[in-house]
Amino acid sequence: MMVFGKMMRLTGKGMISLGLLTAWLSCKSYEASENELPDTKNRGTIRVSADESFKPVIDEQVQVYESNHPGTHILVDYKPEAECIKDLLTDSIRMVIITRRASPEEKELVADSLKKAARSMVIARDGISVIVHPDSPDTLLTMNDIKQILTGTFKKNLIPVFDGVKATSTVRFIIDSVLGGDSLTPKAMAARSSEGVIDYVADHPGVIGFIGVSWIGNREDSAQLSFLKKVKVARLESTDIPGNYVKAYQAYIYIRKYPMVRDLVYILKENYRGLGTGFANFMSGEIGQIIFKRAYLAPSFKNLSIRPVKLNE
Repeated sequence: MMVFGKMMRLTGKGMISLGLLTAWLSCKSYEASENELPDTKNRGTIRVSADESFKPVIDEQVQVYESNHPGTHILVDYKPEAECIKDLLTDSIRMVIITRRASPEEKELVADSLKKAARSMVIARDGISVIVHPDSPDTLLTMNDIKQILTGTFKKNLIPVFDGVKATSTVRFIIDSVLGGDSLTPKAMAARSSEGVIDYVADHPGVIGFIGVSWIGNREDSAQLSFLKKVKVARLESTDIPGNYVKAYQAYIYIRKYPMVRDLVYILKENYRGLGTGFANFMSGEIGQIIFKRAYLAPSFKNLSIRPVKLNE
């Protein structure tokens, strides 16, 4: 019995040693396999296509991420949403940031063509702001007014201006969610960018602009403050109380009291936990969500404390 007990103790020690050796080899294997990856959350370079409407806030996300991970480079190409969607089938583009999820058909195409899984997530919500010339009296508008302006039947000859009249997320939202598939007035005009919309509205009293709130919502940003000196932001009738007019403030976007709200979504094409996964997790994590909040978008994963305040405008 004593011999048997001694053998058991030796066997036990051997099993512990074997377990430690296996764990050590596993750690080594994990580190070795990570080093063989083209990129990780801490190193490497990836290319991203992003909707131009969100350039200010995505620029900040990238700047903070790269600052926290010095070995990384996230190269963002800003373009109309339809061009971003085409990039879903471009192997060199790791991530697309737009205002909708990938459709089942698009996911299947990515899987068949690139042999990669495309996964998506809503990371924030944005409002489409309506801007007018500083001298314009048209600062209180119902959604019926907006529809009439967009179709060219409004009582005044106000010409809508967008960041492009084709292929942009703003135009797609307007046609799908506001006009219900109706056509825009042929008088609708296109600027080259959201900043171009601001400049054009500032110089032309007879136009009305539609841009993402991330371009003019952050009153702590000096560039956006300069934009707000050029134009006025119109109020739209709220979704809950007839006759109550609101701007695309963060709280009203969060509770959808503002009538023109859209999602901000990333679509990631990555079969391993690389830099794309790292950046995606960052945007949906604590710091990334705070960046969206500071840009006056409504973060998807961070609750907002909504308190009644008196706004001086």
